[in-house]
Amino acid sequence: MSPLHLSFYSAFVLSGLGLAFHRTHLISALLCLESIMLSMFVGLTIWPIENQTPSFTIVPIIILTFSACEASTGLAIMVASTRTHGSDHLHNLNLLRC
Repeated sequence: MSPLHLSFYSAFVLSGLGLAFHRTHLISALLCLESIMLSMFVGLTIWPIENQTPSFTIVPIIILTFSACEASTGLAIMVASTRTHGSDHLHNLNLLRC
């Protein structure tokens, strides 16, 4: 395994672990999701170059589009929850109480 692949895999795994274990604020969860999407984008950008397959060159652009949509939706949810609940703590967001 090359050091480039190891760095992308470790960035993805560390972001997933950060999302799983550090769940106090909504902004930290959104940052972990963005780092997951960034590692997927960079990995999918380099993959067609290494394999010399031009048919998969559109996939990183689609991933980047979904990442932008995910970021805007997450920020909208964070602003709405901060306005209604007063903070962005995840323990305040209970679907049974809303």
